[in-house]
Amino acid sequence: MREKPKKILLLGSGGLRIGQAGEFDYSGSQAIKAFKEDGIEVVLMNPNIATVQTDEGFADRVYFLPLTEEFATQVIEKEKPDAIALSFGGQTALNLGLALEKSGILEKHGVQVLGTPISVIRDTEDRDLLQRPTRRKRWQQRSKSASQL
Repeated sequence: MREKPKKILLLGSGGLRIGQAGEFDYSGSQAIKAFKEDGIEVVLMNPNIATVQTDEGFADRVYFLPLTEEFATQVIEKEKPDAIALSFGGQTALNLGLALEKSGILEKHGVQVLGTPISVIRDTEDRDLLQRPTRRKRWQQRSKSASQL
């Protein structure tokens, strides 16, 4: 079991769009509160100034930067977080986490992914891979039904 992180980088959801990202502002805000209550320093990266999580007093530091690999790398190099939280920023944060892992940035800087492992995120992003067990199951059910005729 790994040590409790001292500093976490939380990726926000970026720009809000109608029907998207509001729930991530709420969950991200709750995550910040929980981490801070546990004595963990929170660095937030979210370009959207119109969110609760970017309000003064929530995160220890806020970076109003685009959620891109380039900017995330700069924040990681400057802040040196022990861990990163990807699950509170929706698809934008998940995609950025995959890019950071693929480029080796997370490993290079010793940044642990909290929550859902990168391998699971990657597998669920691959629709074909995700659907294979379902297709196999449907085929088995059809074959079984056909044999009963």
